Amino acid sequence: MSRDAIFSAIRRGLRRGELPADQTLGLYARLNAHPRHLIPARSRLPHPQQVDLFLRNLEKEFGTYNRVMRARDVPAAIADYLASQNLPTEMAIAPHPELRAIDWSSRPMITLREGRAEASDLVAVQHGYAAIAETGTLMLPASPQRPTTLNLLCDTEIVVLRASRVVGAMEEAWDMLRYEREGMVAGNFLPRNVMFVTGPSRSADIESTLELGAHGPRRLHVVLIDDTAG
Repeated sequence: MSRDAIFSAIRRGLRRGELPADQTLGLYARLNAHPRHLIPARSRLPHPQQVDLFLRNLEKEFGTYNRVMRARDVPAAIADYLASQNLPTEMAIAPHPELRAIDWSSRPMITLREGRAEASDLVAVQHGYAAIAETGTLMLPASPQRPTTLNLLCDTEIVVLRASRVVGAMEEAWDMLRYEREGMVAGNFLPRNVMFVTGPSRSADIESTLELGAHGPRRLHVVLIDDTAG
């Protein structure tokens, strides 16, 4: 069913035709303005404190992290994490240019397979688009370079994130995404899917007992590259 057919069916249900031009312009103006609600003061911090707040909130939500100074330190940080958790060194990894630019040869035991996650994969390495300090949340927009299956199928998800991509509140993360999509071949459209991940998957539906990995990864580990460190 086409877009026009869907809208026509909605109008029939509302028993009205198309909106007058002035009302249509008013709606578009509101959509383009992205009005703000109240933003808590805890997210309005100097950027170094926002990064610290993100990491504290990540830990509160059962996530873990390593903090490294350079991208070249990422393989060692991941290898140490895998060893500490007794996890395999075979991983599915996002085919993102920033991850491809990392020299993984320093850890020859790590085996990487680019692309979407498969049901048999136990560990995934995802590229972190942005993070929200206020809630300890990762923003992961879908793209060919950032497959969504890496966020869902594997038992352990490792996200490589640059500190410069940490923002205070969710509104700022959306601002970043909208700004960076302007002028792209996609025609300024937002990604088809944007996932917000706050800690590993968990549920307490059964007898109020918290179970990790209920609907996705049971472990979430962030490798934070301190690209803002002076």
